[in-house]
Amino acid sequence: MKKVLTIFSLFVLVVTAVPQAAMADNTAKHGKVTGKSVVAGLTSLFLWPGIGQVINDNESKKSVTHAVLGLTGIFRFWSGWDALIGRQGGRWDGKI
Repeated sequence: MKKVLTIFSLFVLVVTAVPQAAMADNTAKHGKVTGKSVVAGLTSLFLWPGIGQVINDNESKKSVTHAVLGLTGIFRFWSGWDALIGRQGGRWDGKI
């Protein structure tokens, strides 16, 4: 247990030591939940992340990023939510 707390404490120290200038600006603009965005959210959640971003007419770079990160199972939830609310832009210069 001590080892876990020590590692967690070191992680917190490292994360808080990173200057804010090193972080990407959040350029996200939330849209509205519409019928189209509901279908997009469901397809990103159940079929494959990235499909919902294509349905919502996001940039192709964002859709590809979501599709690649979709290889991790947990990312489906974020991609589905992102498509459901019709979010445009994001971090990494508006690419995610």
